[in-house]
Amino acid sequence: MPQFLRFAFVLSCLPFLWATNVPAGAADLGDLYHSQTIVTGQGEENRQLGFRTCLDKVLVRVSGDQRLLARREMDALRDKAGSFVDSFRYHDRMEGIPIHDEQGTHDRPHDLTCFYKPDVIDRLLASLGSRPWLGERPTLTVFLTTEQGARHFMLSAEEGRGETMRESFVNATGPMLMHVAFPKAAQLADFGEGALRATDMARLDRVAKQAGGDRALAGSIVWSDKELGWVADWRLADHGKTYRWQVRGVSFDDAFRVAIGGAAQILSGNGQP
Repeated sequence: MPQFLRFAFVLSCLPFLWATNVPAGAADLGDLYHSQTIVTGQGEENRQLGFRTCLDKVLVRVSGDQRLLARREMDALRDKAGSFVDSFRYHDRMEGIPIHDEQGTHDRPHDLTCFYKPDVIDRLLASLGSRPWLGERPTLTVFLTTEQGARHFMLSAEEGRGETMRESFVNATGPMLMHVAFPKAAQLADFGEGALRATDMARLDRVAKQAGGDRALAGSIVWSDKELGWVADWRLADHGKTYRWQVRGVSFDDAFRVAIGGAAQILSGNGQP
């Protein structure tokens, strides 16, 4: 090949080589620095409320740290939440449904999406003693046992009774830009419910990779009439330490949000959920 053609070929390959050197699973900045909430209409009052919620969400999304929202400094930041927004847009959740009776657009629910400049959010995180989590956001393979009265099962990729739970888990990952996988029934064949709850995380991490994930998120949810909701216990191993956390008296949607939020807090280096 003539030298000038060889040189041109090398130049044409450079973008591909750079792209392949991006860490697998690293957060995409374009996806990371925005958040969304539901507001009623497009009025200023509801927009400002939406800005407050979106600020909470983007700070947790970027940092992985669920504890930030309890910081006293957050009250002052929420009061001027709109000043941190670079741009925003609305989407009418009832798009295509005609306005009826006396209803105005202020009565219609809208998705409010807020976009932020990375340096603005990074400075806010620094002021809160936090930092962005820009590294890999691994896929978690979920090992879950479910108990509601006489109804018991282990959640697998095929389990018909777990369809809504799998959907709920997937929904819970979106705000944190994470992903989940579920083991096939055959991969759970060596476990009983009791054994799954007692199995060490190192073994579950090995099975997690066989199921298409990077590591295991193990848990159990048990319905409690006393708590008027589910009691959920979660486990995840990171750097040789097994973390455990719990939530009580919640819907399984909330239980799975707590699971993903806790995992994000651990994996982002922010410690115990």
